[in-house]
Amino acid sequence: MSHTVAPGKIVGIYYTLKDDEGNVLDTNRKGGKPLAYLHGKGALLPAVEAGLEGKAKNDFVQLALDASQGYGERRADLIRQVERKLFPPSQALAPGMRMNRQLPDGRVAGAIVLEVGDEHVTVDENHPLAGLALRFEITVCGVRDATAEEVAHGHAHGAGGHQH
Repeated sequence: MSHTVAPGKIVGIYYTLKDDEGNVLDTNRKGGKPLAYLHGKGALLPAVEAGLEGKAKNDFVQLALDASQGYGERRADLIRQVERKLFPPSQALAPGMRMNRQLPDGRVAGAIVLEVGDEHVTVDENHPLAGLALRFEITVCGVRDATAEEVAHGHAHGAGGHQH
């Protein structure tokens, strides 16, 4: 039984995500629980999973990803004008507001409202981190075999993972 990061392992990590200037974009290190995920199932960015492959408990990893390895380049075609009448009349809309919509295939797409007019609402459906180079600082805090149920469900259960 190997305790190194590999497909089929439940991995617990503490991470800090920074932009190119060193600004912290996200972290679970400040009083948070470790993030638990099933390695090899796409829970993390592919470049992050590749960077963790073969690591063990207490290993510290620094990864530098360009935009293409992260959330992609910003795409102008994902800035759209949507008819205002498609939103409920009671829904207050304001620039900066985040919203989600369900796509025909069942996935959820996030968007940020850029502009609100009488006839149209301009939304940006790019991922908020699209176009950014990303810097990850990750500490592996645990590696274990996944249970049959976790493998069947495709994600970690228990502390730091998905609860049922």
